[in-house]
Amino acid sequence: MAYTAFEKMRKFNRGEFGRDLGPMQPTLYVNRRNRNDLKSAALRFLHERCEGLQFDADEEKQENWEKGIFRGTSLKAGQIPYNMQMDINRLCLEKSLETFIDSGVAEDAYAVYYCYLEIFFDRYGNAKKMVELLSEYELNGSSLLMKHRDHYSHSVYVFALGLALYETNATFRNIFRNYYGIESPDESEAANQFLELWGLTSLFHDIGYPFELPFEQVLSYFEVNNQERDKIGLYLSYRAVDSLTELDEDSRARWKKEYGRDFSTMTELFAFDLTRKMGVAYNFTEDYLLGVLNAKPTDPKQFGCYMDHAFFSAVRLYAELARALKPQNLTARHVDALTAILLHNSLYKFSIAFYKSGPDKRREPLRAEVHPLAWLLMLCDELQCWDRTAYGRKSRTELHPVSATFDFSNGAVTAEYFYDAAEKALIGEFEEKLGEWTANPDGKKKPRLKAYSDMAGEKPDFTKDIESIVNTSFAPLTVSKRLTNVDRKRKHTYLSESNFLHLYDFAVMLHARSMPVTSSMEEMEQKFISSSLEYQLSTLNRARNFARYLNAIRCFYTDKPVDFEPVMKFTPGDAAVFAPLEHERWVREHQAMGWRYSDAYVKALPVEAPPEQEQAARSALRERLRCHKLTMDGKLTHEEIREHYRKLSKADQGKDWKPFNKLLQLMKMHDGLRIYRLQLEDGEQAAKAAQSAR
Repeated sequence: MAYTAFEKMRKFNRGEFGRDLGPMQPTLYVNRRNRNDLKSAALRFLHERCEGLQFDADEEKQENWEKGIFRGTSLKAGQIPYNMQMDINRLCLEKSLETFIDSGVAEDAYAVYYCYLEIFFDRYGNAKKMVELLSEYELNGSSLLMKHRDHYSHSVYVFALGLALYETNATFRNIFRNYYGIESPDESEAANQFLELWGLTSLFHDIGYPFELPFEQVLSYFEVNNQERDKIGLYLSYRAVDSLTELDEDSRARWKKEYGRDFSTMTELFAFDLTRKMGVAYNFTEDYLLGVLNAKPTDPKQFGCYMDHAFFSAVRLYAELARALKPQNLTARHVDALTAILLHNSLYKFSIAFYKSGPDKRREPLRAEVHPLAWLLMLCDELQCWDRTAYGRKSRTELHPVSATFDFSNGAVTAEYFYDAAEKALIGEFEEKLGEWTANPDGKKKPRLKAYSDMAGEKPDFTKDIESIVNTSFAPLTVSKRLTNVDRKRKHTYLSESNFLHLYDFAVMLHARSMPVTSSMEEMEQKFISSSLEYQLSTLNRARNFARYLNAIRCFYTDKPVDFEPVMKFTPGDAAVFAPLEHERWVREHQAMGWRYSDAYVKALPVEAPPEQEQAARSALRERLRCHKLTMDGKLTHEEIREHYRKLSKADQGKDWKPFNKLLQLMKMHDGLRIYRLQLEDGEQAAKAAQSAR
């Protein structure tokens, strides 16, 4: 049944009105050629396994369906049942992940983060800095590095890989259930717990990169001269780390109650927890591990002159959890997510398992039974090496996969990575050198073309490395590679400089279009967060497409002073170009979210309410039925939606463009951005004038 609260409301509406009016079950994406590919499996997990996510029986008890007394929020509070709102929230996450898997762009990754935080943290705003800092820092600071690639979209791909593996691998599902003592026969209970813990682990495993990037920037200055890392005398280290790792009194009390030990720092807590899990099997003591953790930020020379972002990711995430959820609400499961993050980069590989050492020192690959979240994170983090924006100077010249396909059938993981066919000459040169080396190694270094060379041969180094880190016996891994032609326009990059701080602010301003221009950002944000996740996400999607609309009318926004004509107001000619695009976005978004065409809530159904309350009552009925008079049904072409827009009333057409004029006014007051128009050629000017006249 998938979305059970939808079905309950549908049955209620059928009894109330004598016919089947909705809401209808949302559609699930299915790849008919392979239902166990990455996209199908990840979305099926959210659609079918996570029934009842965040349902609340106490909230449900306080509702009176016959009197229309509900506890859930849609466009406004009290319009729908609480559990129906939770179903819609889950649908938002499912559709956002579907959009991201199709595009891979950072703005679509942002929507996945937004949904996860709204569902499990109550509000995106409670943790927005944690999410935005990584993307902003990475975008602006990484070009100074020798080697660096995207970690923002990467983390959402890692999230999707984990969902797909859980969905398709019964052995891993059983390991997870046994590890956490989940005895309920209801599959959704384990799936919902997995979603929360895996989302926390995967989406935030790299948020510590802003601590590693300055370290690498200093080293990159010297590495221009090709000096080896351990020969460089100058490097950056951190002092006063206790200011990050120290536990407050509430946290100390919480963990003393949980473990019977008093921990003064996060490192003490992490060392204790990991020694309990792994100390005997990997032959280390708590004192040893605590020493390693304390040295990570302060003495990077001990670790080959590398700074471990995983250490900072774990301590940064703990601080956010304690602030957003409060220490008394944290559990040992949160510690599991934190220690999985702590292990994933170098701690496990080089300080616990010594996976590149000789057989006398090397330990066994991590088994999922020891730490399921850490096992899954290390596996998925290694698998996710495709479609990552290269920022570093060397990274931009290396050869990495541009895309990948996965098949998770029969519990196995079969991955095929695709490389840009335009690099055929570079690949040919590498293979020629490799052939020469194979014929006569003579003590020379084996040629490499990262990551292409790692995937060469019958048993690629890529596969061997993963199998030396994690035990894949119940999820056997097969890897292959192939050349492909790259569609470089797929990601639709525009002149406008998009960043997530602006994206959230744009959405807040767009939502506040009925408020006075003099309203403060705090007042506008309060209005924005008073609506449901679905409506917040819809406004974010509108804001996310702003750069596309500006591009269509030869405009762009930036916070830099540029010598172009500033745009003070959008004209009817501008609106004629981008308003149909916005209408198409709105229609397709409503289709994806399970809305359908109907005007039943307007005229066909009786609403028992005083005239002054009738509009509000019909608005609530629309949300219950999930139908709208301005949307469309069926498989729609671009031209069909454009024609639908042309037939709308002037007032309804205005909904697709007038809010952007209000946004222009608000941007001048609350943001450092300005919109500019590119100069047009004479012929283009004439065409534009003619279009405006029409």
